[in-house]
Amino acid sequence: MYTVHVSADRHYQLQSDEANRRIDALLEHLRVPEGTWRLYGEMLTTVLKMFEDGAGVGDLKIAHMALKEMRYGFKVFAAYRQVPKVTVFGSARTPPDHPVSAQAYGFGRRMTDAGWMVITGAGSGVMGAAQEGAGRERSFGLNIRLPSEQEANPWIADDPKLISFKYFFTRKLFLVREAHAMALFPGGFGTCDEAFEALTLIQTGKQPVLPLVLVDEPGGTYWKSFEEFIRGEMAPRGMISADDAGLFRMTDDLDEAVAEILDFYRVYHSQRYVGERLVFRLRRPLSAAALADLNARFADILDDAADQTDGPLKAENGEFPELPRLVLPFNRVSFSRLRQLIDFVNRS
Repeated sequence: MYTVHVSADRHYQLQSDEANRRIDALLEHLRVPEGTWRLYGEMLTTVLKMFEDGAGVGDLKIAHMALKEMRYGFKVFAAYRQVPKVTVFGSARTPPDHPVSAQAYGFGRRMTDAGWMVITGAGSGVMGAAQEGAGRERSFGLNIRLPSEQEANPWIADDPKLISFKYFFTRKLFLVREAHAMALFPGGFGTCDEAFEALTLIQTGKQPVLPLVLVDEPGGTYWKSFEEFIRGEMAPRGMISADDAGLFRMTDDLDEAVAEILDFYRVYHSQRYVGERLVFRLRRPLSAAALADLNARFADILDDAADQTDGPLKAENGEFPELPRLVLPFNRVSFSRLRQLIDFVNRS
């Protein structure tokens, strides 16, 4: 039986009691499920609170377009949530005959051969090369509408998996949120921005730890200079920890780049928080000896001993019921150390 809710159940409300009742009536009319009723109610309330606040037209346009772009992005990706995806970043200005373009093409091809899909910014250069290598059926394009320079490349143009964004921040949300791995090829300000943002999100725990690979042309020095700056300037000044440089891998070899991503998911599958505990879903359980070794090696980031279960915790709502769990009382002190823990799990 459908449960009728009343606005008094919500603490986040409009000033008008009648308006609150009408929001509830709309949700009841649409038969919004119990589990999402509060979320939909508060989203509608937030929109109308902007009216109560007297938000200006410019503010409304930003909120309106951002919500529209997110809704459409969620819709496009919804059918592919169970497919692993790698986001490829790189310059739109790289010529098609450049060695970096050849690397991007080969990377896109190899990742789709491994069963993955590829996400790019839909532009030319590195993005177009990776898109061509991946093929239209196995790729997404997340284009940005600019006054000049950026049009969707021919390998994703007019495809249902092409999404055009007005705002960089909504585009970045999907480039990062939908990725199970990221590969960065040489690029300009945008690529460096994306590299540092990805590292920041992982370092601070705002993005689950994932493989982040910096791929150069054979013998190239672009990412070597990047790494030298991080290790030679940031770390010695105490602006990052020494372990933080381990959040990425650098290579000019496609075999190594692909292996770095695939090996990350050899045993480790995915993660989520259940209360204060970090729960890893694994493809197979750890041996008793490996679990004991893990607890000894990583005691600095664990508040208590890690343990295993045969299936999901109750709060996981039955997600991936076939996978064993590694339950970690992770103290959230160092996500670079957590990356080392994942590497240990995959080697065990």
